[in-house]
Amino acid sequence: MNPDLEVVQIRQGESFKAWAHGYPFRTVRWHFHPEYELHLVVATTGRYFVGDFIGEFEPGNLVLTGPNLPHNWVSDVPPGETVPLRGRVVQFSEEFIADASVALPELAACAGILETSRRGALFSLATAELAAPLLAELTEAQGVRRLSLFMAVLDILNRASDVRTLASAGYLPDPSGFMSAGINQALAYINCHLTEPFSEGTLAEIAGRSPSAFSRSFRRHTGMALVQYVNRLRINLACQLLMSEAQMSITEICYAAGYNNISNFNRQFLAQKGMSPSRFRALLAQNINAEIAA
Repeated sequence: MNPDLEVVQIRQGESFKAWAHGYPFRTVRWHFHPEYELHLVVATTGRYFVGDFIGEFEPGNLVLTGPNLPHNWVSDVPPGETVPLRGRVVQFSEEFIADASVALPELAACAGILETSRRGALFSLATAELAAPLLAELTEAQGVRRLSLFMAVLDILNRASDVRTLASAGYLPDPSGFMSAGINQALAYINCHLTEPFSEGTLAEIAGRSPSAFSRSFRRHTGMALVQYVNRLRINLACQLLMSEAQMSITEICYAAGYNNISNFNRQFLAQKGMSPSRFRALLAQNINAEIAA
């Protein structure tokens, strides 16, 4: 079975993505992405899959996966039961590391662990214990503190002497092969044309399926309907613009995020964020002013 493409959105004004999730969650599926991913299990036990490796995990399981390496963590949780916090995740691109290494030559020391991650790098519980409090703070940190925490975590990984590779030496992830799958081609199209109008029929044609078959397959792969998936990505983009483009009006952001109706934009934003775009911006301004006053 080919892995699904996960579209990783790193926000404008940020170098990497740091977040946490519970269980079940939409990314808990056999998937890949071009970004590196550091994954720490906080709660639950179960089975995890990295390339052609299969193993058992428990809290403290800390793994760095390289670009396009398929992976998944499946928790032993009874059907209908939910876990509010299953893991913490940091995702960053090869371009970010390459550019940062030009400005900061010391980062060249991390080349070894990053290369190891292309087969999946499993760290010991001792290393996980060192990284865990930093990752917990990182998911909420902002500004320079956020960057310093990332560097501290990277340093912990780089100094670890107890790293185990997971996928076999002969396992080579082939993103071109993964991307040949119809649904992944459709997901890539959505990512490239997110702010443009497109129809489910167009995506079904790209995927090489009938509209009804595409709809069923898309929901199975992403855990949500197409409209819900696109709205989630567009509202995330709108939040990035609200946070980074102070000169843009709400109406301008509405159109820049791919909406052509301000009422629908406001309705979707409220449904996802629990507040209007103007309220989101006002609270952001209050936070910035509070930091300045402090």
